[in-house]
Amino acid sequence: MAISMYQASAPSFDKMLGNLAAILGKAASWAEGRKIDPAVLLGARLAPDMFPLTRQVQIACDFAKGTCARLAGVESPKYDDNEASFADLTARIARTREFIATLKAGQIDGSEERAIKFKAGSRELDFKGQAYLTNFALPNFYFHYTMAYAILRHNGLELTKPDYIG
Repeated sequence: MAISMYQASAPSFDKMLGNLAAILGKAASWAEGRKIDPAVLLGARLAPDMFPLTRQVQIACDFAKGTCARLAGVESPKYDDNEASFADLTARIARTREFIATLKAGQIDGSEERAIKFKAGSRELDFKGQAYLTNFALPNFYFHYTMAYAILRHNGLELTKPDYIG
């Protein structure tokens, strides 16, 4: 049996965003217990030319909601990118998951050949639905999700593979 476009997208994004929210909850508690200013972790990055934790979480959310919206042929909600705390980031994840939950399998299934066109910076990107999901959206989502995990792990938060996978 073939996997559907819906099953390969919405439930996976939802599950991993739930894991990310749990990881951020651990980070907030850990920082509080060690009297670490949360801003230190929120601004942490793995390398000087990489985005900090806050932006990694924002982008992961944007890929999850944007991908599902594009595959469903609906408008993606816009967020202001003004999160300044673990609670703000967790709320963004919750809003993203709530949006994804509004989309039904019938809206996304069958989108394998749907034309997906959008601007990313100064570039115009043009895909068919399945190639967009498998070759662009999922790798980008998992990259930013993984960077958020790695930033926190690198800074001492005791995370394990089950935290990542759920």
